[in-house]
Amino acid sequence: MSETPNINVFPIDSLPKEILERRWPNLKWFDPELEGYVRTIIKEVKSKGDEALLRFTERFDGARLSVANLRVTQEEIDAAYERVKKEWISSLSFLKDRIEYLEKQQLERVNFESESSGVKIYYKVSPIRSVGCYVPGGGAAYSSTLIMTATPAKLVGVRRVVVCSPPDRNGQINPLTLVAADLCRVDEIYKVGGAQAIAALSYGTGLIKPVEKIVGPGNRYVTAAKTLVSRDVATDAPAGPTEILIVADGSADPRLIALDLISQAEHGTDSIPILATLSQEVASKVVEEIQRIVSPTPEGEVVGKALSTNGLIILCGSLEEAVDFANEFAPEHVEIVTEDPMMIAKRIESAGLVLIGPYTPVSASDYAFGTNHVLPTGGLGHIFSGLSIFDFVKRVSIVECSKEGLLRIRNNVKALAEAEGFLNHALAVEGRFELGKKE
Repeated sequence: MSETPNINVFPIDSLPKEILERRWPNLKWFDPELEGYVRTIIKEVKSKGDEALLRFTERFDGARLSVANLRVTQEEIDAAYERVKKEWISSLSFLKDRIEYLEKQQLERVNFESESSGVKIYYKVSPIRSVGCYVPGGGAAYSSTLIMTATPAKLVGVRRVVVCSPPDRNGQINPLTLVAADLCRVDEIYKVGGAQAIAALSYGTGLIKPVEKIVGPGNRYVTAAKTLVSRDVATDAPAGPTEILIVADGSADPRLIALDLISQAEHGTDSIPILATLSQEVASKVVEEIQRIVSPTPEGEVVGKALSTNGLIILCGSLEEAVDFANEFAPEHVEIVTEDPMMIAKRIESAGLVLIGPYTPVSASDYAFGTNHVLPTGGLGHIFSGLSIFDFVKRVSIVECSKEGLLRIRNNVKALAEAEGFLNHALAVEGRFELGKKE
């Protein structure tokens, strides 16, 4: 039986310093012992290939596989459809369509032409050739994460999209994850997880060919592995525990706030649910609602521990203080439940996702809005954005200059080339006009 959650409450001027000091750039993703352990796994996969994958899969996941059944077959995908509810499949398709709709609009806006004084510039994007999508496994299904990672990759034209996800003890990947992979038309799916999956995607094995970039969240072993291989293969932002910061004034409904804090705490005991409010009354009622909703049962143990260990209610003297804290904390999700939420939203500078109003809960963003839920955590919202098409493309400029256009900028090129000591740069331009004189 779990204890009734006891969430910490602090006035903002008494907030423990470590709350912010543990964020980026001081964030420590893993200790030297974990780094050494993961480095050993990577080294084994690099040297032993598939043999190491099979050994680690049996050790960590309890599944005894062979090279022949390490890759998911079409028959397994077809069987997965029979094991999940039709409404789940329909909702996954809905989510994929919403993601595609939003991402297409972004894609349409990044291909454009510009012309100025005889210089034409065509700006386009082209896809990365191959991408590995890591999808967590374990006790929960992460089919939505597969949709979030594979959909934008396929949309921009990545030719090879590979999925790795850990199997259960029977050597099977969650059937809903397989359905999601099929809906996204991924090219390869492998029953391998953890640091060994990241190593396989990075360096290849006999069965798995390496990719150019790896995306997707995972546990601390996966995060450590992605960090260690990042010198050799591109990766997205490191993923830490999920976070929600709710900014609320006296107009907010305490029960809805409690529900949203609980929903994020449900992800794991290391989840970080925070409320920053101007109202002592709202704070007190949120605590009451949390204690009423979270029952002291084994099912509520994860939520209760997350709220008691990492949960926080911050009493602010003004909305300005709440906004300043949000911008410094740079949370994964910010919910704004105030009388004028858009006014506050426009002042949020560092966050993975900003959600405004009482009918825009984080949980809906995970499954239906069309925004991506692979977002920066740990304060990395200061320097990273959420996953999108831009993580799967290179941006390229195509330039065409007329003779008249080059003539207009001739003296500028010459002056800067001389200033930086690159005289041949100037001659490369001058030579075009000397050629014209000889003709």
